[in-house]
Amino acid sequence: MTTVAVVGGGISGLVAAYRLRQRLGPDARIVVLEESDRCGGKLRTVPLAGDPVDVGAEAFIERRPEVPELLAELGLSDQVEHPSGARPLIWAGGRLHPLPTGTLMGIPAGSESLVGLVDAQTLAQIDAEPTTPLHWDSTTDVSVAALVGARFGDQVVRRSVDPLLGGVYSGLSDTAGVRATVPTLAAALDAGAPSLTEAVRRALPPPSDAPVFGTLRDGYGTLLDALREASAAEFHDGTRAAGLRRTGGRWSIDPIGEVDGVILAVPADRAATLLADTVPAAATQARDIPLASSVVVAMALPKNAALPNNSGILVATGEDLAAKAFTLSARKWPHLGARAVTLARASFGRFGDAALVDADDEQLVTLARADLATVTGVTDQPIATFVQRWHGGLPQYRAGHLDVVAALESEIALVDGIEVAGAMLHGVGVPACVRSATTAATRLAEQVAG
Repeated sequence: MTTVAVVGGGISGLVAAYRLRQRLGPDARIVVLEESDRCGGKLRTVPLAGDPVDVGAEAFIERRPEVPELLAELGLSDQVEHPSGARPLIWAGGRLHPLPTGTLMGIPAGSESLVGLVDAQTLAQIDAEPTTPLHWDSTTDVSVAALVGARFGDQVVRRSVDPLLGGVYSGLSDTAGVRATVPTLAAALDAGAPSLTEAVRRALPPPSDAPVFGTLRDGYGTLLDALREASAAEFHDGTRAAGLRRTGGRWSIDPIGEVDGVILAVPADRAATLLADTVPAAATQARDIPLASSVVVAMALPKNAALPNNSGILVATGEDLAAKAFTLSARKWPHLGARAVTLARASFGRFGDAALVDADDEQLVTLARADLATVTGVTDQPIATFVQRWHGGLPQYRAGHLDVVAALESEIALVDGIEVAGAMLHGVGVPACVRSATTAATRLAEQVAG
């Protein structure tokens, strides 16, 4: 009987187990080792004021095929909900601004989209950028902050780019490499775009009326439960994997023993530890992927709480707030807006600034309420709250990240019977994790079945 171990029970590990079951059939033994007391990783649905609420990732990019196809396979397509169309805001310079339109991750294609958000000197710099010689090296990578700051100025970085990148990666543009975080922009520059302005114009996606994002009506927990059941795997929650080693033509991992193959679907630091003795060169690469921690404070406010009719509020770098963003869930998602309470979430923590992650719940709720009052004027006492800490929640895709991942995957490819998957590789969103897990499971199944 074929036995395969999947280390990590997050979305990547669960998808990997499910795909392995599809490919190896009902007789294979698939064992999932999850160090925490629950599966789901950075996806979690909890009850709040009597109904399910996501306190990790809440949405997926619907224009990518991975999640819609997976939901269809599992009979969950009827769970998909779409946003209301309410627009987000940015808190910068001590006041609210509309989120600029026509930008690529906050990088503008012209000054008109940033009028009111940045000063006149910055607008003039954006206008003059096409006339300034651009020196772009297609063989190297730079941080988004270095590129955008040099061409458009620091205000564009801190007020437009940082808020968007912070929402995706819990980091700043200083720790975001252009090639990994804005790949279409890098491609346009590689192809010879003569200015950053022109590169953004070429990289912007074509207009479309199709929804960009989707979510699940009853939360991501429905997907996690369906994957767990469909995988028919043997789950060991609260179990730390250790002692990964090669024994002849097979693998051994504690506490399971010998297996035919292993998929590591864990954060970079855990992957580095597990690979240290067997694929040390890959472990070295994994150690070069830093992680950021964050906190989500979910709040159920009274139904009449006067939140603005916007989907959320992003916070510019350097503002006098503890929170980095707010999701106005009741305004963003119509199905949540129909509930008997008004839902909102505050997010804290960026790479290199994780002190708040270990603050106690009362302090975090107090900060969330104070910052929400500052940006919206809403002071209502929450009916219920939930604090979720994400230690090491998101990998930082620094300049050179693609080279690190390529080297890591090259080393793994030299060794039979082991694969890696997850957010540390080719994208932090759920669709990217689904794709990564599917690729790893397909490769491993071909090896162990052969």
